[in-house]
Amino acid sequence: MELAIAGLGRMGGNMARRLHRAGIRVVAYNRSRDRTEEIIGEGLEGGFSPADVVGMLTPPRVVWLMVPAGDATEHTMEEFAALLSPGDTIVDGGNANFKDSKRRHALLKERGLNFIDAGVSGGIWGMVNGYGVMVGGEPDAVKPLEPIFRALAPDDGGYVHCGPPGSGHYVKMIHNGIEYGLMQAYAEGFEILHRSEYPLDLAAVADAWMHGTVIRSWLLELLGRAFAQHGEGLGDIRGYVEDSGEGRWTVQEAIDLDVPAQVITTSLLTRFRSRQDESYGARVLAALRQQFGGHSVKTE
Repeated sequence: MELAIAGLGRMGGNMARRLHRAGIRVVAYNRSRDRTEEIIGEGLEGGFSPADVVGMLTPPRVVWLMVPAGDATEHTMEEFAALLSPGDTIVDGGNANFKDSKRRHALLKERGLNFIDAGVSGGIWGMVNGYGVMVGGEPDAVKPLEPIFRALAPDDGGYVHCGPPGSGHYVKMIHNGIEYGLMQAYAEGFEILHRSEYPLDLAAVADAWMHGTVIRSWLLELLGRAFAQHGEGLGDIRGYVEDSGEGRWTVQEAIDLDVPAQVITTSLLTRFRSRQDESYGARVLAALRQQFGGHSVKTE
């Protein structure tokens, strides 16, 4: 079994390493030469251009893209598609919008190429712990690649063929939306604990909750690690929270389907609020309270 992985960032590089250790031949490629050289130094094979990579694979070829969603995915997909032959397969493992994945499937099918969308979860720990792999695509294209998907996943499961093209990225999108809500709940709960009258050891609380409680999770374990690394106050971390885009897509899908996804929506909006040094809207609220009720305001 063999494939190429294009994109050796935090996820792609470790996925290549995990597959290599599972006995699957990996040809690694990254636009910046240094990352390709680094992984070659670890014993993997690598190419320094899409043409190099395609030439190192045996038909039917498999090229797995691990590049940022949007223009980067579009450009890289086209680079490889122009070099591949009918019957070859492109797998998009990035966080692409499922609507783009459906379009890309149709586009490549016209050229005789297979397209599979694979939502991948596991972060920087996936190389050791395994990745959750959510795959969308036609059965005839997916089935031959299942040894790859299962090698990426933990031994006790984690791979699922979700359904037709686009469904893998759709399921990953909702997964990330749920993740937003879970993270927000932990954030709010620990802020209450942090402000309470009790001299709580929050790292100890997080660790205790990891044993037997109904809210134990890997996210809670990671929060305990964060407390150990940065201190209970997390003073060296600025409260500025980005979003990957999948939370936005999940909220839009909820709106389109008339689903009242209050928790996920609020968690997304809270991330937007975190990026404001001073909220103009909050100033308006304070001014209105002063005007109608004579409430005091804080001035700069």
